[in-house]
Amino acid sequence: MDPRALVLVLVAAVAHASWNLLSKQAARTDSLVFVWLVAAAAAVIWSPLFAGYLLLAAPRLTWADLAVIGVSASLHLGYFVLLQRGYGSGDLSVVYPVARGTGPMLAGLVAILFLGERPTAAGITGMVLVGVGVFLMSGGSGRGDWKGLAFGLATGLFIAAYTVWDSRVVGAFAVAPIMLNYLGEVGRALALAPAVLGRRRRALVLPAWRAHRGGILGAAALAFVSYQLVLIAFTMAPVSLVAPAREISVLIAVVLGGRLLAEDGLRHRLLAAGVIVSGVVAIALS
Repeated sequence: MDPRALVLVLVAAVAHASWNLLSKQAARTDSLVFVWLVAAAAAVIWSPLFAGYLLLAAPRLTWADLAVIGVSASLHLGYFVLLQRGYGSGDLSVVYPVARGTGPMLAGLVAILFLGERPTAAGITGMVLVGVGVFLMSGGSGRGDWKGLAFGLATGLFIAAYTVWDSRVVGAFAVAPIMLNYLGEVGRALALAPAVLGRRRRALVLPAWRAHRGGILGAAALAFVSYQLVLIAFTMAPVSLVAPAREISVLIAVVLGGRLLAEDGLRHRLLAAGVIVSGVVAIALS
């Protein structure tokens, strides 16, 4: 893997685990309301950057571009909603590892089978080690693990889908990463607006904002940054290598869950993290 891509992915992993901690801390809030607030906040926070990009780059945005961005926004919407609901049912250190493990393994398999990518033996070994490590890390905590596991698996399917799709959008379709990322935030905010601002949930918006303002703003900033770095990495390295390398974030998330949220099974999951680190090293050397 290109060393520059690896650096981007590792920085993205720290940001990604951090915003997931913030999301878990808001798990008691209505999931649609929280996801909408994060998307709306991101659309506002990053609007100056996007406006600057439009002024400097003057990109041409075609209907085909909007169509592929719309598909991406839909996949990410499913991902965010399932992930947030998963955090209402299970531990961060269960939902997150299972989701992050399922997604890249499926994405890497699709990339190899259908997109013509041919990773080296070290790359394949690394993908297998990362997958084994994150699934080992999902075991050993409390009563709600089966629900967390189910949500993690469902979320992983969306991760696999948007990982493969978005790598094609910035690659084969040549859509700028910032265009895909920012318009995806706007698309999710618009798609959820009718449900969130309707009669049933409208009264929940202000209380959720007051209770979790810092977490919402932090998640809006970190989620955008983390995925922007990954999209740039997609332009430098194959998806079958970038996607598994992102999973170093599970180590960070497990430590955060154990230390800051007092979740069980920290020692077991830290041991399993050694398998993940070995996989990332193998991927980096491939």
